[in-house]
Amino acid sequence: MDRRKVCVLMLLWAAAHLSSPGHGLRALRRTTGGRRGSAGLTGQDANGVPLRRSKRGWMWNQFFLLEEYMGTDMQYVGKLHSDSDRGDGSVRYVLNGEGAGTLFKIDEKSGDIHATKRLDREEKAYYILHAKAVNRLTNVALEGESEFVIKIHDINDNEPRFTRDPYTARVPEMSDIGTSVIQVTATDADDATYGNSARVVYSILEGQPYFSVDPDTGLIKTALPGMDREVKENYQVVIQAKDMAGQMGGLSGTTTVSITLSDVNDNPPRFTKTLYEFRVPETTELGHAVGAIRALDGDIGENAEMDYRIIGSDGPGVFDVATNRSTQEGVIVLRKPLDFERKRQFSLRVQVENVHLSPRFFSMGPFRDEASVKIVVEDVDEPPVFERASYVMEVKEDAARGAVIGSVSASDPDDKSSLVRYSIDRRTDMDRVFNVHAGNGSVFILRELDREENAWHNISVLATEFSNPRQISRVPVFVRVLDVNDNAPTFATNYETFVCENAKANQRIQTVSATDPDEPLGGHRFFFSLAQEAAGKANFSVRDNKDNTAWILTRRNSYNSLQKSVYHVPVVISDGEFPMQSSTSTLTIRVCTCDREGNMKLCNAEALTARAGLSTGALVAILLCVIILLMIVVLFAALRRQRKKEPLIISKEDVRDNVVSYNDEGGGEEDTQAFDIGTLRNPEAIEESKQRRDIVPETFYPPVRRPPALPPARDNNGDVRDFIDHRLQDNDSDPTAPPYDSLATYAYEGNGSVAESLSSLESVTTEGDQDYNYLSEWGPRFKKLADMYGGDDSDRDS
Repeated sequence: MDRRKVCVLMLLWAAAHLSSPGHGLRALRRTTGGRRGSAGLTGQDANGVPLRRSKRGWMWNQFFLLEEYMGTDMQYVGKLHSDSDRGDGSVRYVLNGEGAGTLFKIDEKSGDIHATKRLDREEKAYYILHAKAVNRLTNVALEGESEFVIKIHDINDNEPRFTRDPYTARVPEMSDIGTSVIQVTATDADDATYGNSARVVYSILEGQPYFSVDPDTGLIKTALPGMDREVKENYQVVIQAKDMAGQMGGLSGTTTVSITLSDVNDNPPRFTKTLYEFRVPETTELGHAVGAIRALDGDIGENAEMDYRIIGSDGPGVFDVATNRSTQEGVIVLRKPLDFERKRQFSLRVQVENVHLSPRFFSMGPFRDEASVKIVVEDVDEPPVFERASYVMEVKEDAARGAVIGSVSASDPDDKSSLVRYSIDRRTDMDRVFNVHAGNGSVFILRELDREENAWHNISVLATEFSNPRQISRVPVFVRVLDVNDNAPTFATNYETFVCENAKANQRIQTVSATDPDEPLGGHRFFFSLAQEAAGKANFSVRDNKDNTAWILTRRNSYNSLQKSVYHVPVVISDGEFPMQSSTSTLTIRVCTCDREGNMKLCNAEALTARAGLSTGALVAILLCVIILLMIVVLFAALRRQRKKEPLIISKEDVRDNVVSYNDEGGGEEDTQAFDIGTLRNPEAIEESKQRRDIVPETFYPPVRRPPALPPARDNNGDVRDFIDHRLQDNDSDPTAPPYDSLATYAYEGNGSVAESLSSLESVTTEGDQDYNYLSEWGPRFKKLADMYGGDDSDRDS
């Protein structure tokens, strides 16, 4: 087949695929670069220029394929052909790319392309493939590889689908016509560029005549005026979307739109009744709810909120009305006490009004309503009522027992002629100071009063009905005790007064003042004077300063503490009230030694010592010596108590088994002269010339009396050795002894120690049997103790 036949076949195929209106086909022509034909003259143009035509290889246009092919055979796509193909079977056509070998197959000899499966444009709109012609024997490419596209031709096989299903929307009630509600949207998967397969038109199937929909945009609008939520609140609208511009044969889809009318305040509140009636006991507590009224409003939410108020009443301020926001009820509340005997009925005029008003609906009438309320007061058996809420009574503190200080009065509000019994609440008068007459309510005293002890008494008086004792009321009574001048004035404080021995006459030594627990109306006025019995021989005088103070003055020059160290001055203090009260207070004045400026130095016994000629330094030295002596006495007393303590171990077999602890502290390791253990074992080995370091050598003092000579000690330490060997044998043969090594300590002092025994085991039991004269031999430090403890009994007694 020559080149002209190939071109004719391709033109016929393109004409067959471009027969549909509205589509154009652009042919893709390509000159291969692998093989180019020889140039040849085909003629001349009008100007005589020779014409040259290039010899081209194989070419084709892009192919179109219908989707959703329903035939039984494979769908033919197109044909490929190369100029190199001589029809002898030496050329093989190869197809590569998207779907090659699976969706599309090519005849290697003829170049015919077929689709093996039914294709869907919505899954893939086009496929890109590559084709080439090769020598069948050598597999060498005869033409360069070329690219071509197989486009899937769309058909109307998809219906429109809405983006949501269902839709929900809200629109205010009473909206005008054309008010937008919601816009619905449907999409079509078909090709919008090819025909009307994807052109959607909207229409309303259900919901007329209330709503309408725009066919192009899908916007739903109100179509009926005055839609009232209180009549119908919810609407179901069905919208259809149809492709092919709504023409016959187009596919369609539907969705449901739920439209709710939202509330607006287009309904005024209305009372269900024009007259409400309530009954309330007269004993109802303040703040208690009497009743509730309610108005109805067709609206909901904040549009149904209401306010109640009283616009008229024959008992102003007795009642009030409050709105319960949860129930939208008007609650009538009691604000003042009720009394059946005074007023038995009340009439109220109550108004209700919406809180949130809409100016758009003012023309629909006033959004308020009114109703009448009748309140009937019911009679209740009430307790007695006192004439006053409280009573204040006054009584002088010197009032006699049984004196009436006041009275209370109460009556039965239900029956004025009913009798009332009075009594005292003893919980408020535990001391039973007051009482009340049961019949007439007179309050009188049972005990004497003292304003200084209790200036006010707060009691409660009870009133009880005779006919019904359970009806009890109480009233507080405040009793004020009035002051009577029944206390004498005394010194304001305890004065510590002194006078100098070198004082001059008429010298002030003290300023005194007075105090009085009474409280006169005009304030205190005290008078001071010297007692009459001391006026004749007085050493001091009292000067009244007329300002509730007085001066104590000397009446002579110089005082002698040796003759008299203390003076007692009686001062008479009286008040200016009636009856006048007075008392005598004694002022103690000490005679003291003073310096030239009048500053006190020594008083009383100290002054005597000073007169003897001792200086202050000497007195301090004496005081320190006394303190040191007391400390020594306390130390030795403690040592004696320690010596009387029982030994740590008490043994009846041998006193040497005892372990005795002595708290005698030595001089340390270097003190080799203080104590020699050899003396205890061999008294004869004492060095006569060796002196102790802890005492003054006896050579500085006269010879003293030695104690009697001790019996001669044994020449050796055999008794100690025998004692230790005996105890060691006992411990070794003891079957109950522990299996481990133990340390047994035995304290044995030996015989003939010049220090004698230091153990308290053989000490005498009483201090009186001991001889403390030997302490004088220990040196001057213990001589004082020897004098104290070693003297005769007569000396100790003195």
